[in-house]
Amino acid sequence: MKRKSYHFFQSIYFKIPLLFLFILMIAFQFFGVFFIDQLESQSIENFKNQINVQSEFLTSNLAPILANDSLEKEEQDLRMNQALDTFSATNTTRIWVVNPNETIIATNQDIDQGQIGTQANNSVIRNVLLAQTTYASEVRIPELDKPYYLVVAPIQSTQPSQSLGIVVIEADMADIYSLNNEIIEVFVTSAIIAIIVALIVAFFMSQGLTRPIENMRQQAIRISEGVYNYPAEVYGQDELGELAITINELADKVREAQDSTESERQRLDGVLRHMRDGVISTDRRGNVVLVNDRALYLLNVRQEWAMGRSILDLLGIRDDYYIDDLIRSDSEITVKRETKNVLTILRAEFSVIRRETGFVTGLVCVLTDVTEQEKTDQERRDFVSNVSHELRTPLTSVKSYSEALLDGAWQDEEIAPQFLQVIQSESNRMMRMVTNLLDLSKMDSDQIILNIEFIDLKRVVDHIIERLEFTQKNIGTKYHIQKNFTANEVFVEIDQDRMTQMIDNLLNNAIKYSPDGGTISITIEDSHDKVILSISDKGLGISKADAEHLFERFYRVDKARSREQGGSGLGLAISKEVVEMHGGRIWVDSVEQQGSTFYIELPLTELDDFDEWGDDI
Repeated sequence: MKRKSYHFFQSIYFKIPLLFLFILMIAFQFFGVFFIDQLESQSIENFKNQINVQSEFLTSNLAPILANDSLEKEEQDLRMNQALDTFSATNTTRIWVVNPNETIIATNQDIDQGQIGTQANNSVIRNVLLAQTTYASEVRIPELDKPYYLVVAPIQSTQPSQSLGIVVIEADMADIYSLNNEIIEVFVTSAIIAIIVALIVAFFMSQGLTRPIENMRQQAIRISEGVYNYPAEVYGQDELGELAITINELADKVREAQDSTESERQRLDGVLRHMRDGVISTDRRGNVVLVNDRALYLLNVRQEWAMGRSILDLLGIRDDYYIDDLIRSDSEITVKRETKNVLTILRAEFSVIRRETGFVTGLVCVLTDVTEQEKTDQERRDFVSNVSHELRTPLTSVKSYSEALLDGAWQDEEIAPQFLQVIQSESNRMMRMVTNLLDLSKMDSDQIILNIEFIDLKRVVDHIIERLEFTQKNIGTKYHIQKNFTANEVFVEIDQDRMTQMIDNLLNNAIKYSPDGGTISITIEDSHDKVILSISDKGLGISKADAEHLFERFYRVDKARSREQGGSGLGLAISKEVVEMHGGRIWVDSVEQQGSTFYIELPLTELDDFDEWGDDI
């Protein structure tokens, strides 16, 4: 799986400080609003309380002065100014003393001295004079654009209770708000510095967290890539350290598991590679996921073509089967494939792969090449059929002539000898056939031991030719036998009896299938390490299709003519076995209507080698 790359802003190295930042900002936002609001409220409330207390103290000091009618105006003004001077405030404060007639009679500001004796003309002052209750409120004077705390308190005598006037106090609140703003600025600056410091600390802390995590991530990547030689570094004894130790232990276990799996895979590959049977594995949909070399060879396909393809297409059985037919139960089918005109017969055995729950996960198909087995079975059936047929014919003749003799034909002096001669001929024919079958059986089971002799092949062939010519004189037939022998001595190590029997058989076949008076050519050629004996005739010849099967048992080109001449179809098969037992080979070249040539190739033994071998003995 391809890993996606991530940017710095997606990294935990960035997210942890960002989380700290959000937490700090939320904390500062909450505590800042609460603290500043409380600070501002508290400072303004203290300021107002201070003004209110001072106003009460001032009205208490002014009441006796205004109630004493015996004081002259100058003395009264002097005492009022002294009382106003006792008013203590840290902020700029303007104080007016107004009599019940709304006339300003005193002030603490030199700049307002010109207003003494003038009417106040203020609705608040008028309402306080009428209601005799203190008015306190925060106001903003438009001309100055500053906040002020306005307190209008009545001045009352205690006995008898009467209104002596009012005190108007305007306390400047600009310094209070300015101080609050400075505190807010200090708070914000401190918050920013704290955030910066927290971010730096968070980055270092996040590095302490992300470095082990990054180290473990790299270890996980190495594990996924099959690299186990670089364990994750353990930075501490905390949870991350324990996690690093666990990942290292996991890496060791994964390596052991992978080594075990790889060993099992190699063992399985070795088994599959050297199996004589083909193996195909599929998923639950029947698509090929594994195929060994033997299966590719048997099916004559490439692995690239086979992988991922449906097994029905791979085996060529889509027209006859569905995947469900193969999955429902273990089955066995026969697959026939023809490649380059060569028929291959395969036995396909299917096994269903199931989980413990019964869910089908795929199929396993084992392919076995049964071509030779089928061929052997067919040859066995043909052999039994041929033997039965070949024995049935002479037995039928023997039975028929025997029954005729038993019925009285033995009394006829002319017919009885003929019948007995036929019975003898057919019996000899059966004896030859049985003898040939026994010889082939012994050859197949390696029970025949050759009597090897060091013999001159030309002498053996000459002896066979002389005997054959003598026989022809006696029976009144004449064939011309032409010899083409090499001038060199040709010594071979052979079993003379069996080789004589084989050559004699080939010569008799050449005579049988040659026209009367035809020429039979016998050639002996030698080379450095082999000798070739060939027997040619000018007979009917053999077609190419028949020549391919000529050395098979019971195979005859012209069955009717062969039976007339007493042939059983075993002579050439025996000849082939005899030649191969001598380490040679036999083959035929033939053209129809032009004749045939049989070749026998045998290993050549030099006379010098034989002398040395004899001396050693």
